[in-house]
Amino acid sequence: MTTTEIKITTARIPVLIGKGGRTKRDIEKKTGTAITVDSEDGLVEIEGEDAIAVMRTTELVRAINRGFSPERAFTLFEDEDMILDIIDLSGVCTTPKQMERLRGRIIGKEGRAREQIEDMTGAILSVQGKTVAVIGMIDQVKNVRTAIDMLIEGLPHATVFSFLDRKKKEAKVDMLEYYY
Repeated sequence: MTTTEIKITTARIPVLIGKGGRTKRDIEKKTGTAITVDSEDGLVEIEGEDAIAVMRTTELVRAINRGFSPERAFTLFEDEDMILDIIDLSGVCTTPKQMERLRGRIIGKEGRAREQIEDMTGAILSVQGKTVAVIGMIDQVKNVRTAIDMLIEGLPHATVFSFLDRKKKEAKVDMLEYYY
C-alpha cells in the first residue's frame, strides 16, 4: 500500500470534492485510489495499491489546486507522458502590481493570449496566484515555458506567437519525418 499527502489551499477543497462528493468519487474510481480530505487544514491523503496510480493522482490533485477544473486536470491521464509543470512567478515580481501585470500579459485581453498559447502548443494553462500551471507533453510544456519566459522579459505578444508558430511547424515536420 502506497500513501502520500499533499496540502492544498482551502479554497480549492470544494472543487476537489465536488457536488455531493462526486468529483472525489470519480477520481477514486478512475485511479483506483482512496482519497481522504481534511477540510480544516487542506491536507489530502492519497492511498492505493499501485504506487504509480498514487503518484498520478497526486499530480491530478496538484493540478486542481493550481486552478485547473477537474475535467481539465484529467487530461493528465490521457497519456502516460503527460506532465504537470508549475512555473513560479514570485521570483520575477517584487510587488503585487507587477504580479498582476504579468498575469495580465500571460492571460491577455479576455483570455485570448492564454487561449492562443494553448492552441499553438496543445498544452493547457492555468494562471492562478503566483503560478502558471501547464499540463501537456514534455515538448509542449517546454515551448510554453519558453513563451512565458519571453512574456516575462517583456517581449511583444506577436514575437512570442511567431516563436510558437515556428515550433508548431517544426513539430509537424518532425512528425512527417517520423512517419515517412
